[in-house]
Amino acid sequence: MRSRGGLPLFAMSQGFTTQSHSVAVEDYLKHIWKLLSQGRRATTKAIADRTGLGRGTVSGMLKQLAARGLVDYQPYQGVRLTEAGERLALQIIRRHRLIELFLVQTLGLGWEQVHSDAERLEHAVSDQLIEHIDRYLGHPEVDPHGAPIPDATGSIEQQDFLPLSELAAGERGEVRRVSDHEEQFLRHLEERGIALGAQIEVVEVGPFGTMHVKARHHDAHLAREAAERIQISRHKQK
Repeated sequence: MRSRGGLPLFAMSQGFTTQSHSVAVEDYLKHIWKLLSQGRRATTKAIADRTGLGRGTVSGMLKQLAARGLVDYQPYQGVRLTEAGERLALQIIRRHRLIELFLVQTLGLGWEQVHSDAERLEHAVSDQLIEHIDRYLGHPEVDPHGAPIPDATGSIEQQDFLPLSELAAGERGEVRRVSDHEEQFLRHLEERGIALGAQIEVVEVGPFGTMHVKARHHDAHLAREAAERIQISRHKQK
């Protein structure tokens, strides 16, 4: 099920194309959207933690975003995106995820290699090029890590997966998304057969939520924190 994120992404008459805002503005809106989509409050502290900036710097930018009509900001209460802010955030999310997929499928880069390059390119390429990439890739629904790609109207698929950490010993599922872009972590998973579409079985759940799993004939031992980042669709027990 896709939820609406506002007006068409490329409605030039509305003045909300990506070229009309700075990189900093786009990045802030993207971070706020990600926090809210995870069910978290977009507080000054949460945004500062994600960006590595001081709270004073973040607070100042949030006031600027509010003055531009992109967020509703109440000090000490967090921030939410306006319709215009959400629309712009989804543009950037769309750009980033399409670029990642293009780099993987067309240039043959690994899923662990593309995040940082997409972070830079998402601000540089034109809206027209993004639409060409989308058509070339066949209007894909997810990026290389399984995250949903907003479509050209600003709609985004609502996923209903669960973390691997919630499975018990003997249960199985299919890897549908990995909620992490850290290169070493993704390479670690790949080497152990854990990638999108992989069938995974929980062999044993140990102390403190550690897990022994099998995927593609590989054995892997995962800390609970790692298992929480791997989202799956659970297979029904026979």
